[in-house]
Order: sequence, then structure tokens, then C-alpha cells
Amino acid sequence: MTLQKVSQIFTKILLKALHTKLFHIVFSVIFLIVGTTTIFSQENPIPGTVTITKSDLEKVKDSATTSVDTSKKKKPFLDGVVNMKAKEYEKLDQKKKTVTLHDEAEIYYTDFELKAGRIVLDYEKNLVFAGRLKDSAGNYIQRPVFKQGENVVEPDSIIFHTKSKRAKVWNSRTQQGELFIKAEISKKENDSVYFMKNARMTTSKNIDDPEYYFLVRKVKFVPKKKVVAGLTNMVIMDVPTPIGLPFAYFPMSEKSTSGFIMPTPGQNNRQGYFLQNGGYYFALSDYYDLAVLGDYYTNGSYGLRAESSYAKRYKFNGRINFRFENNIQSEKGFPDYVKSKQYNIQWSHSQDPKASADSRFSASVNLGSSQYFRQSVNMNNVGSGLNNNLSSSVSYSKTFRSVPQVNMSISATHSQNTNTEEIDMTLPTIQASVDRIFPFAPKDGVKKGFFKNINLQYNVRGENRIRTQDSLFFKPQMFRDARSGLQHTIPINTNFKIFKFFSVSAGATYNETWVLNTIKKDFSSTENKVIITDENGFESFRTYNFNAGIGTTIYGTFNFGEDKRIQAIRHVMRPNISYGLTPSFDQYFETYALDATGINFSNYSKFEGGLFGSPSNRLSNRMNFSLSNTFEAKVRDEESKKGEAKKVMLLNNLNFGIGYDIAADSLKWSEISVSGGTQLFKQKMNVNFAATLDAFAIDNAGRRIDKLNMDNGGSLFRLPRANMTINYNFSSKDFGKNKKETQQNELNGGRNDDLFGRGVDLSDSRQSLFDENEEKLNNKDLEWYNYKIPWDLRLAYSITYNNSNRQEEISSHSLMMSGNFDLAPRWKVGFSSGYDFKQKGVTFTQLRFERDLESWRMSFNWVPFGQNTYWGFFIGISSSIFSDIKYEKRQLPDRVFR
Repeated sequence: MTLQKVSQIFTKILLKALHTKLFHIVFSVIFLIVGTTTIFSQENPIPGTVTITKSDLEKVKDSATTSVDTSKKKKPFLDGVVNMKAKEYEKLDQKKKTVTLHDEAEIYYTDFELKAGRIVLDYEKNLVFAGRLKDSAGNYIQRPVFKQGENVVEPDSIIFHTKSKRAKVWNSRTQQGELFIKAEISKKENDSVYFMKNARMTTSKNIDDPEYYFLVRKVKFVPKKKVVAGLTNMVIMDVPTPIGLPFAYFPMSEKSTSGFIMPTPGQNNRQGYFLQNGGYYFALSDYYDLAVLGDYYTNGSYGLRAESSYAKRYKFNGRINFRFENNIQSEKGFPDYVKSKQYNIQWSHSQDPKASADSRFSASVNLGSSQYFRQSVNMNNVGSGLNNNLSSSVSYSKTFRSVPQVNMSISATHSQNTNTEEIDMTLPTIQASVDRIFPFAPKDGVKKGFFKNINLQYNVRGENRIRTQDSLFFKPQMFRDARSGLQHTIPINTNFKIFKFFSVSAGATYNETWVLNTIKKDFSSTENKVIITDENGFESFRTYNFNAGIGTTIYGTFNFGEDKRIQAIRHVMRPNISYGLTPSFDQYFETYALDATGINFSNYSKFEGGLFGSPSNRLSNRMNFSLSNTFEAKVRDEESKKGEAKKVMLLNNLNFGIGYDIAADSLKWSEISVSGGTQLFKQKMNVNFAATLDAFAIDNAGRRIDKLNMDNGGSLFRLPRANMTINYNFSSKDFGKNKKETQQNELNGGRNDDLFGRGVDLSDSRQSLFDENEEKLNNKDLEWYNYKIPWDLRLAYSITYNNSNRQEEISSHSLMMSGNFDLAPRWKVGFSSGYDFKQKGVTFTQLRFERDLESWRMSFNWVPFGQNTYWGFFIGISSSIFSDIKYEKRQLPDRVFR
């Protein structure tokens, strides 16, 4: 056969191929081999990936069909850019219209992401297949992770249709809030509906081997909205239980939703059976909510509570609680029948620092009936019944950026003694101050010397103060007893140095006081006694005083040598002498008769008992001497590799003070005050002490007399008063770190530690009795402790001595302690107790036991004796989703109402 015939035959075959699909295949293969760099020449969004665009694929198809038919335009078979990536290989099969990615495969297409061991993309059928790989040991690895929007699914394998968004998934794993779901087979109908078969629902972090789960035969799942389940039963440790439901509904909204709060049943010896902490939760908006709760007892007692939280990002946040209880003891007609109504109001508000630089509003309110925490059966804080004081403060402050700067504030305060039931309030207190003005100082430069440092201020303070009883709180008489006044203060001060080392300060203060309440004293011949009458009306008085002081700082160092363990001791002394002069203001005093004889008279000021005190008719010419000391040592650091020294504080402070009254006729010297404090054992033990020494004797009535104590047959100094407190916190973690805890104890006015017990919120026993900030243990930490058991211990020791009238008594003496330790991993035991050496009895005692069961929690809380005797047992799921899956039993304390 000649070369010419061969050429003719090849030409005929080529022309015929132009009208067949064989040309498409041949051309595509040649084009893929030769022109790969042209097709995939675009910059890839993800390094190491292959990007196929619609225009590139159209070029391939157009080049294969241009010579055949240019009148029909094929529809694009991809809806967007496909970003692909694989570790081992990426294979494009043009014949099967598939792309195969193997080993650590990733594909990003339209709105979904898919990662798996192996991915096959069929772009003709718009299907995506993903599955796992087997390693050398035959174990499956690289489980698929499918993400579309915010929904994430981790199945064993998946088939996904890219256009209809439908999918079929085997052994899917997904998380919705606290709920983990694993289904044997799942079908995705669209973006908002899933159907599942044989699904496991649990809050356990180990979704493949949970300690418990709810087995659901059929499920309809709407992400972020709801889960509707068919026949459901509970499985614990792979053992089916009879606990089940024919159908179930689980709300899954990420936003708060309104709903009923199921009550907790119980029994109390004095009030009978009860339903407690039931009510309704109102999800009013994204910024605030409301929960209305109530208790009901079979003897007629009841309680109501309203709780609301509010917040606005970068602005403020707060919480409001109102609680009311109508408690009944015994039955009508019996002598021990008592009906008591108690209430409590709490409000906390804090402003974000970013909200405003020049103004701030804050609130911390805790007021109500003095006996509320002692008589309430709601054990939100068992230690609150031991608090002796309730206090509140609401304040607003504003700074005006003028020259000079002006600061203004308005506040309302409240202080309530729960023992005496006395209440002190200021409604309101208004304060304003003008910043310091230096009239003789240059605008630029250093203020140096007597004249340049002369400065003055202006302060004004107005108050409306109320002192009343609990029984008169917010009643008309409470406001009739209010006292109002305003005080203006102008201090003028200066400071300078003399002899280089001595600092001298001098000043004078002018006060002008306006009041609306005064008194009048008269002798009543009818009642034969002095009558004090309250008078209303504007009155004012003016006072002034002078002061001066001089002080210096003395440093002393005692060196023992660098080869010694204690290399040096440093002693810092700060002596100070101050002088004050206040003249007498006799013009504000009047005379009144003491009896009917007309012979005995006395003086008084109508401003006595006022808000800002009263003027004095006695000259005050007084000097005060004080000396403060600090001691610190330089010791060799045994832990330092370089042998460096470290500083150790021996005494944080040791202070002495005494006064001398120049104008007094006798007893010119005052008592000597001594106080000090230090920190020991790596600053874990705080020791503070204070005492009063007196060189003068006392008479039989306990009054000081102008006679030295040693001349009266005594020692050089008497010790009228003294006290000492020791606080020690230590733990197994090398004394650990103190964790500031915000508990309901502190909100109710108590301590922020557990020396007086931990609070028990009966409405939510899922809360831990211990530190909730502690991280969960890993599986590797679950071995039993061999030699080191985590623990912590707190001790508080206090003693007060009183000898003001030769009684020589210990007025108070107590030791409080609390501690927690891990009996075993996830087993915690805690206690709070103490002993009162004065009363010779054990103080409030609480024992706490808790077992962390991963997704479950078991606890036992016991107050064995005292007025707050109580015990409670709880076991249940920790998550709020299944908060009703629990068992709890408790015995509430029997309150005695007064």
C-alpha cells in the first residue's frame, strides 16, 4: 500500500469521526494530556487544590463540538467553582464524569464543605460520595465531615445531591447545642428537615460510646428548631431500661423560648407536703427575660418569686430578684400558731466600661425583711441565715471635663441589722466637687514651695437620712422621721519640704452646714423633766479649723553577709507629728433649766444629733504622734539556680499612735493604739492584730482618771482592748491559687467562700457543690491516686479581749474551717464547720459529697445539727436539656417563725 492511499484512508476516517461522539472522547483525552496547564491555569483559592470553573469546562465542550454544530449551546453542568484537594491523588474521569480524591480529601463547592478519606464527585448527576479509608491495621480512619452553613455532620459515609440538597447518611454524628445525635441512617430532605432511623440522643461527649442515651426508632429533626421522636426508651451503659415514651418532643432553638418550669415535690414536718419552684419562664426578648416561680404547702403556706436578667452588649447587664413568702406554722386555735410574711429584693447592675468614659451607673441592692433568710425554706444559700447585715447601694456619677474638672454623684444607700432590725438609709446622697485649683502656681513648670503649692477645693454634700425599724419600712412614719441637710466644705492646703528630708503640710477647712431639722430642750414643770422637741425649718451654722503636720521616712539596713541565709533586714520608719486647732463656737449654744429650782442650768446646741454633727463649745487644741514601721528581709533563694536573693516581708505594718490635748485641764494624753499585720507561708497566712494601751488608771465605774496606772497599784500600761485574726488558705497544689467565686452567698450579703457552707439552690440541684470552674477529667486521669490526693483547706481564727472595766474577759473566741478533697477521681468530699470557744459549741456545720458521673451528677448535702438541720440527695443528668431526668430526695429544716 502506497503512502498516498494511507493518507486518503486516514482522511476519510477523520472526516467521519467529526460527526460521531468518538471525536469528543479522543479530543478530550488529547486535550487533557497536552493542555492541562491551560485548563487549570487560574489561581487556586486553596493551595494544593484543583479549581474547575464553568468557563473552563465550556471551552472543552465547545472545542469538541464547534465543527459539528454551533447552533445549540449546552447547559453548564456545574453551578459554581469547585475547589478540591487530596494528599495521595486527584483523578478526573471525563468518560464517567467523575472526580475522585483519595486520602485526606477536601472539596468545597457552592455552600458546602466536605472532608473525608475518599470523595467521588459525579458532576453529571450532581452527586457527591464520601467515605472512610482503612489503615494498615484494617481500622477505618478519616471519617467524613460534612458542613453546610452552620450544620456539621460526621458520618461513616454520605451521598449528597448538590442541586436538590438531599442526602443519605450512614452513622451520622451531629451536635445541636448540648445534644449529640448519632443515627444509623439519616435522610436529608432539604436544608431544614432530616429523617433519622435508630438514632441515639445523648449529652455525653463520647458520642460513639456514651454512658447513657435515648434510643429513638424514628426521628424528624429540624436543625435549631425541634426534634420530634417516635418510640423512645432510655439505655444506660448499653442496658435498656423501662424508662420510655411513645413519642417525644425536644425544642432545639438557639434562642430562649418560653415554657413551663416543672415544680419539685417534697415534704416538711411543719408545713406538710409541697410543690416548690414551679412556674413559667418568659423569653421576652434577646435583651431580657422573666421567670415567675412559686411554692405551695398543704398547710396554706406559699411563696412567690420573680427573677429577671437583662443585658445589652457593650452597655450594661443586670439581674433583679423579688421573693415573697407567706409562712404558716401550726394550726389556727393552737398556742404555737404563727403567720409570718417575709420578702426580699435583690438587684445588681453593672455598666460596661466601654459604654461611657464620663458617667457610670451601678447598683447592688439586697433589702427586705430582717428574718427572711432565717425563716425561708428556700435554701438558695444555706449560709445566708447567718448574715447579720443587709446592705444596698445605687449610684450614678458624672464627670464634667471642664477646667477645673467637676465631679458629681448621686446615690442611695441602705444598711440593715438583721439582729436589731434597725435600718439606716440615705435617700438620696448628692455630692459634687471641684478639682484642686492652684492660684499661685505657674501654668507650666513644677509647683515647688509654700506659695506655689497652695490649693483649694470646693465640695458639697447633701443627704436625706432615715433611721427606722423593720416594722416601719416604707410606711409614712418612716419618711416623717427623715433628717435632711447640706454641707459645703472648702479646704485650703499646701505642702513643702524643709531641711531636705522633712515634708510639711498645712491647711485650713471652712464648713457651712444647712439643716432642716433641729431640736429644742425645755424643762416641763408638769412632767417634771426635760422635754426634747423636734423642730422643722431652715437653720445653719459655720465652723472652721486649722491643721499642720510634719513627717519623714527613715531607712535602716542591717547586713549579715551574703553567705548567710538571711543576708539583710531592712527597717522603714515613717514618724509623723500632726497638729489640729478647732475653736469653740459658743454662739450656737443655748441654756435650759435642768429642774424647777431655777438654779441648775445646762447648755445645748439645737443642732445636736444632726446629719453632719454639731458645733462644739469646747476648744480643741490637739497634737497627734504616729509611727509606722515595715520590716522585710533579704534571704537566699534556695530554689534559684543562680543563687539570687529574694525579698520576704516580715511585717507589713506595725503602727503606733497617741494624742495629746493641749487645751484639756486633765488627762491630756490619750490611749496608745497599736496595730500590725503580716503574711506568712508564701503569703497564704494573713495575721492581723490590734490593741489599746493606757497609762492611766480607771475608777470603779470604768472611767479614766488623771492618775497613772502604776501609781494606782497596777502595771505601766493597762490593756483595755485587743483582738487578733488569722486566716490561712492552703492546698495540695503548692498552696494553689485562690479562685474568686461569685456565689449566691455573696449576693445575699455573705462571704464569697464556704466557711459558712455552700449554697444549695433547690430549684436546680444539677449545680455542683464544689468549684464549677474545674475542668473535666480526661480518661488518662481516671486512675486512682497513688500518693497525692488533691485537697484544700481554709482556716479562720478570731479572738477578742476586753478589759475596759477590769473584767478581763475573752468576749469572742472562735475557729472556723472549711475544706474539700478528692476521695478518688470524680469523688469529692467537702465540709464547713467551726467551734465557738466562748459559747462552747460547734458552729454551723455542713458536709458535702459529690460524684461526677460524666454526663450525670450525684450529690449528697447534709447539715447534721443546729437550726438549719437539712439533708438532700440528688442524682440526675447535668445538662439542662434533660434536667427532668433525675431523682432527688431531701428533708428541709423546720423553721421557727417569730
